[in-house]
Amino acid sequence: MTGGAAGVTATARIVARSDDRGGTELPTLAGEGPLALRRVRASGSEARVMLVGAMSGPLGGDHFTVEATAVEGAELHIGSAAATIALPGQAKGEARYDVRLTVAEGAELRWMPEQLISANGSDLYVTTRADLAPGARLTLREEQVLGRAHEEPGRLTSRLTVRLGGRPLLDQELSCGPGAPGGWDGPAVLAGHRAVGQLIVVRPEFAEAPPSAQLLGEYAALTPLAGPGVLVTALAPDALQLRRTLDEALRILVSVPAKRDDH
Repeated sequence: MTGGAAGVTATARIVARSDDRGGTELPTLAGEGPLALRRVRASGSEARVMLVGAMSGPLGGDHFTVEATAVEGAELHIGSAAATIALPGQAKGEARYDVRLTVAEGAELRWMPEQLISANGSDLYVTTRADLAPGARLTLREEQVLGRAHEEPGRLTSRLTVRLGGRPLLDQELSCGPGAPGGWDGPAVLAGHRAVGQLIVVRPEFAEAPPSAQLLGEYAALTPLAGPGVLVTALAPDALQLRRTLDEALRILVSVPAKRDDH
């Protein structure tokens, strides 16, 4: 970890692999400064890791990076102990938060952190990139909340990229708050909502039998991607309603292949 007038730079690294006994081991579990990592109790063959914020932030000028790799046969679940709050800092310039996920054939990774809250006066650019081998499984949830209670949001730009076998499966970017392109809060984008989220589920069986496109309430939709993936996008007035919507979407997606596997 490095720090100074320009902000804090920190990286967390996770590598998961099969322990050849029906479980998953973590040969690499290393966090710096604000990116502390803890292995927590899990069930079955899964390894579960929590990001525990040891400092405030990201603040202006900070650059945080999380790198996670699931080797063939591994099942890795990554969550966070609390919401991440982007805050203004003494250093000028935007803060960055980069997430890099790599999933091998026959491995599964679940990236399920708590919400990211864009506090007033903050400026954060988030990039999440998942590189999947054919036959990999991914569940990825992102939730952004614009401002704390009774507060205007900061500037938040979020880019989400998923590649399968080196080819793009999804690439999207959303920018909100002061200085964002005009119309971000209009009827064609957020329509006045303060919480926005997306859920990506990639499973090999979806290539042959993808779930049907459907609305999940007035402001959420489930859309099959051009490959073994599904995208759920949702808007909500607050973080609680957003989580309920995405949880219901995940229940729908998990139940579809389970029924097929029973036959």
